[in-house]
Amino acid sequence: MRRFTNWLGDAELASLRVNELSDYVARLHGEGLAPASIARNVVAIRTFFKFLQLEGLIRKNPAELLTTQKMWERIPNVLTQQQVDKFLNAPRKSDSFCLRDRALLEVLYATGCRATEVCTLRIRDLSLPERHIKCEGKGGKQRMVPIGLRAISAIQMYCEHLRGKLAAKNLHPPEELFLSRSGRPLDRIQLWRLVKHYAKRVDIASEVSPHSLRHSFATHLLAGGADLRLVQEMLGHASIQTTQIYTHVEHSRLKKVHSQFHPRA
Repeated sequence: MRRFTNWLGDAELASLRVNELSDYVARLHGEGLAPASIARNVVAIRTFFKFLQLEGLIRKNPAELLTTQKMWERIPNVLTQQQVDKFLNAPRKSDSFCLRDRALLEVLYATGCRATEVCTLRIRDLSLPERHIKCEGKGGKQRMVPIGLRAISAIQMYCEHLRGKLAAKNLHPPEELFLSRSGRPLDRIQLWRLVKHYAKRVDIASEVSPHSLRHSFATHLLAGGADLRLVQEMLGHASIQTTQIYTHVEHSRLKKVHSQFHPRA
């Protein structure tokens, strides 16, 4: 609201029109605000004008016609299945921590877990014979997530041949699965750098981040026919609306394919 009143200056609230408010929202977009921040600004303005109308300070409410946050919704960055294959094979045998990094990338894509959830994953959270892991999400909420055979094999190779050597560097061996070269638990900054490093190695877009693998996980599941609510459960989303963004991603991809290949597109 402070940002809005600074923009308003000496103008009269009662004389504002919806096109002027739309110009203000467009200005926020031009200033580089994230879609979620723009949506929050729009909600604040609409609530403020509704209050003024209820108090009898204005007759008409131009803010109720402001576009909703869907106009500013950002579609996540999603890799194709071919890009994912290249990416997961990016660690080479010549890399000092190849086994760890392969397991790390496989787990990110196989489970759709957030970067923090992967960094805090402990040995006792693994149930590899049952093919699932337990992870702790936002607000301390725990959930069971299935994990595929390729990821399981990568974890087993890492634990058998490398993790013990890394853990031995620490006087108090940590419980976390993924360890740094010093034997400490890998943190999200290190994880982010590793993802960027391997994305660059296989010439994938610079926008790739650990969350890109989470987005790709969800989109590929839905493209394969998975139920939206099951994907919601695996991702640990509190609301189904958060998961629905991935149906928009898939829809946008279908439109792109249609326009590219259909003779009358």
